[in-house]
Amino acid sequence: MTDRNDNAAAAPAAKGTPAIEVRDLVIGYGSRVVLENLNFRIEPGQIVTILGGSGCGKSTLLKHIIGLHKPIRGDILINGRSIVSADAQEKRSIVSEFGVAYQGGALFRSLSVAENIALPMEELTNWKRDEIRKRVSEKLALVHLNGFEDYMPSDLSGGMIKRAAFARALALDPKLLFFDEPSAGLDPLTSDMLDNVILEIREKTHATIMMVTHELPSIFRVSDRVIMLSAEKKGIVDDGPPAYLRDHSADEYVRTFLSRGGTYKSNSTEPDHA
Repeated sequence: MTDRNDNAAAAPAAKGTPAIEVRDLVIGYGSRVVLENLNFRIEPGQIVTILGGSGCGKSTLLKHIIGLHKPIRGDILINGRSIVSADAQEKRSIVSEFGVAYQGGALFRSLSVAENIALPMEELTNWKRDEIRKRVSEKLALVHLNGFEDYMPSDLSGGMIKRAAFARALALDPKLLFFDEPSAGLDPLTSDMLDNVILEIREKTHATIMMVTHELPSIFRVSDRVIMLSAEKKGIVDDGPPAYLRDHSADEYVRTFLSRGGTYKSNSTEPDHA
């Protein structure tokens, strides 16, 4: 693996370059198309949720965007660089620019919380031990897990595991974060606290965040924008601020789906066409 340090980071994206851009994307498995004709861009600093019913392709889309699968057709650009056409070295460089927190946390059970967070720093940088220890403490403080460095994952609650996974996703100070079902399986109070953590992460790091979730209260609480998928139509049926789509979408399915979220206050209530 190539070392990454503060002096050898990839050049910043040009002004106006979206954090994520999807162009004419067709994805699926083998000859089976799951989603097609996908076109959207996510601007730096946005919190965007990929939403839709079960089996609509939310997780499939996420896996393609982070480079785990290759699309049938189309392109995916991360900070202006194609993760689809990149060679192995370029792809490693692109992947190093983002962090991912998976649904179950995906922490290594044999490692302590601190060791889990330190792992990407040890593998992908030339930082010294003291520097890594300092950065691990900073990441844990950001997700309100100060003092839990020596705990094992088995000692943590479900919400704490999610926050530890956030901290590991933040290990290399990425400006792009992917959260897969961050609130799944959590009680309402823990989910609400996790929403606060997500908003704090964005406020303090200015990261762009893409989430895949079906938890409507969380969506209305933290999302600037929703990209709504349909399994029946195999594509995007609407795109915009969640409260605006709930009240004004031209698609009845979108209005009905989002209305089940009640009247939660949204981050944004009007579409941004800039």
